[in-house]
Amino acid sequence: QFFVFCHGLLQLSQLLVSGYLKSSISTIERRYGLSSQTSGLLASFNEVGNTLLIVFVSYLGSRVHRPRLIGCGALLVSLAGFLMALPHFLTGPYEYDSSVASTSSNITDLCQPGVPGAWANVSDASCTPHASRENHEVLLVMFVAQALLGIGGVPIQPFGISYIDDFASERNSPLYLGILFSLTVIGPGVAFMLGSAMLRFYVDIDKVSTAEVQLTNKDPRWVGAWWLGFLVASSLVALCALPYFFFPREMPKEPCSPCNRWPLVLSGFPVVLLRNLRHPVYLLVVLAQVNISAMVAGLATFMGKFLERQFSLTASLANMIIGSVNIPGAMVGIVVGGAILKRFQMSLRQCSALCVLGMLLCLLTAFPLLFLGCPTQKVAGVTHWDSSVPGHGAVACGARCHCPEGGFNPVCGWDGVEYTSPCSAGCSSVALRPDSSVLNYTGCSCVGGPGAARPGTCGTGCSHLFVPFVVLSCLAGILASTSHTPSFMLILRWAQ
Repeated sequence: QFFVFCHGLLQLSQLLVSGYLKSSISTIERRYGLSSQTSGLLASFNEVGNTLLIVFVSYLGSRVHRPRLIGCGALLVSLAGFLMALPHFLTGPYEYDSSVASTSSNITDLCQPGVPGAWANVSDASCTPHASRENHEVLLVMFVAQALLGIGGVPIQPFGISYIDDFASERNSPLYLGILFSLTVIGPGVAFMLGSAMLRFYVDIDKVSTAEVQLTNKDPRWVGAWWLGFLVASSLVALCALPYFFFPREMPKEPCSPCNRWPLVLSGFPVVLLRNLRHPVYLLVVLAQVNISAMVAGLATFMGKFLERQFSLTASLANMIIGSVNIPGAMVGIVVGGAILKRFQMSLRQCSALCVLGMLLCLLTAFPLLFLGCPTQKVAGVTHWDSSVPGHGAVACGARCHCPEGGFNPVCGWDGVEYTSPCSAGCSSVALRPDSSVLNYTGCSCVGGPGAARPGTCGTGCSHLFVPFVVLSCLAGILASTSHTPSFMLILRWAQ
């Protein structure tokens, strides 16, 4: 029972490290100018190291000292987490587009027809090469860290599950595994809650004073302190790894395995692998797990970003919703699945029936989610072109203002069209509040009507669909998770 407790904490903290990247993925994209394709590849790269070693390491089973290998893997996971935070300390401070001209510079984010080439000289000559080189270094460090994270996680789950199943009674093993899996699910939930808390702080909180930051966390240019969570999570993993170096190789319940010689181990590996690959139950369960993992990976990586863009939420609030609603729902489903197995002492055939029932109900619940959403926002020059407004969407409107190509300080025009910056909207003047914050922009030649725009994005009209989306997605997660423990029991018991 103490091992179950320790292993639950370790898997919780391990998934806290991997889950935290998903909670801050949109922030990292914004900080280092990454595309969704690159960030998605980064988020999944930890599976590379895991896939290369998981089959052989799992096969070793009781032939090695499982607790010590789990502890070593956990320390490697901790190192990977610290490496993920390293780019923050290797790169310079975050620079964002200014809304108003400073007293010492005439370069602003407004339309400046009389200053030809001003923006081009700044961005092309210095910013772009430096940013490109910086981003390559960041990506290299993060990809290495993700690979180490996958390698370190190889012995943790398979050795932990087999260790518990070997020394627990057949009656209690499903309950222990259900408890373990439920504690495991808390890891990503805590990761999203941690992300929600850390992203409220400015990214360079250790480099600049609060008074120097003129942004709020609701500003689309805001970048939160994504790196802080990795330091917290990695420290927790290192602490959780320590008890594993003091667990015995085997519990008193069972004798030692008679076969501990490495030559016999290596010679038997191909036979065992081929036997597993010929077994239909094993292959079907693995195929099902692969498909579920693919679904969960996509949701975990981009659901936060989807909530931000579709329902106009901040990154902090999106993480809070996922961490406090969706992931606890999955935890409830796992506990219910384990409790059902213990209560009814299900056979393998009944376990498979429970898995099928849970996934069918999940599909029926998730189907309406395909229809909950709004059209893509109208972004001038990106998703929207309107030739009826003079200069709007035309090259001449933005060209005469000499706007930076990579500038991002979105404004919402009076016509409901979003522009990437006041300059791209052709705005020539700005009205300020008493606290020097921007009230609105005026004289916007690319905007129809009165030619005015307000700071920030236009948002979407999907706010009324937010609650139904969260409720249905949470219910679908509960139903799908009920099959988690039964599917593992199918793999553990089919040989018997």
